[in-house]
Amino acid sequence: MRWDNLAESPATSGDAALFGTSAVTIRTFDTPEFRGITFHEVRARSILNRVPGASRMPFEWTVNPYRGCSHACVYCFARKTHSYLDLDTGIGFDSQIVVKVNAPELLRRQLASRQWQGAHIAMGTNVDCYQRAEGRYRLMPGIISALRDHANPFSILTKGTLILRDLDLLRQAAEVTEVGVSVSVGFTDRELWRTVEPGTPSPERRLDAVRTLTDHGIGCGVLMAPVIPFLGDRPDQLRATVRAIADAGATSVTPLVLHLRPGAREWFMAWLREHHPHLVARYERLYAEGAYAPRWYQRRITRHVHELAAEFGIGPASRPGGHRRLPVRGEPETLPAGDEPTQLTLL
Repeated sequence: MRWDNLAESPATSGDAALFGTSAVTIRTFDTPEFRGITFHEVRARSILNRVPGASRMPFEWTVNPYRGCSHACVYCFARKTHSYLDLDTGIGFDSQIVVKVNAPELLRRQLASRQWQGAHIAMGTNVDCYQRAEGRYRLMPGIISALRDHANPFSILTKGTLILRDLDLLRQAAEVTEVGVSVSVGFTDRELWRTVEPGTPSPERRLDAVRTLTDHGIGCGVLMAPVIPFLGDRPDQLRATVRAIADAGATSVTPLVLHLRPGAREWFMAWLREHHPHLVARYERLYAEGAYAPRWYQRRITRHVHELAAEFGIGPASRPGGHRRLPVRGEPETLPAGDEPTQLTLL
């Protein structure tokens, strides 16, 4: 495997190998929740990753304590990244999980560097930092604590209900810096969920997490992503999803239509040919121009979701893909008006 060749852009030095073969420990656990999953434990050399300048992301830095994801979402854009390590982007992405076991201590050291300027750090934008592995490795408490101690702004996007374990840490961090939390719920159709997101908590459980965060004073937005063409975009499906998001007390809803980058596209289309062969030709036409659905389709979905959101009393996020600030105790809450979100590349 090309472990030695993988390089990233650290905050404190030039490009360097992320880890070498001598730093890798391979583990398997014979427990039901981890059966069939192999963990590659590594000691990373950098944990702060600079987002490429050409990216459409509304942030510049990310932290990703894991590579690969047992959520096994058939559409996940991050599948391609497994090929950088000579790992399979299909089943391998779902079952070969790279764990950066020194992520908390490494982040704390990098945040303390004189070169670090305290920029916003986004988490959960590549693979989910609250996937099942986090229940065993517990990297996020150390990561959040380091960010809290340095008063460094950050945001988290997740499908994992395990985030509730760290609720107290999130509240503490919100006392000293800007913190944002978003939960991803693209649909509430249970049959669709079981087939395209088989390793995730159900949409209902994710919305329960939104409700719990909100009840504890943590404003939580919902990224309604992905809206899956011809499978999750019927008016009644959109209405049911937005209604459930509103009922959960979400501060905002931001719809994002499915996009299919290389790596994810091949895996998703193979799944589509097996489960919905009658849709293959429609998808080939809809995504004929590349990874994104046509703008007219994206705009139609966005407009419809925003109309439903207004009907149910919630609004769009304050900026494209943005995260609302967690309320600080004693501080009045405000929600600034924002422009219509555009299609991003989060999921």
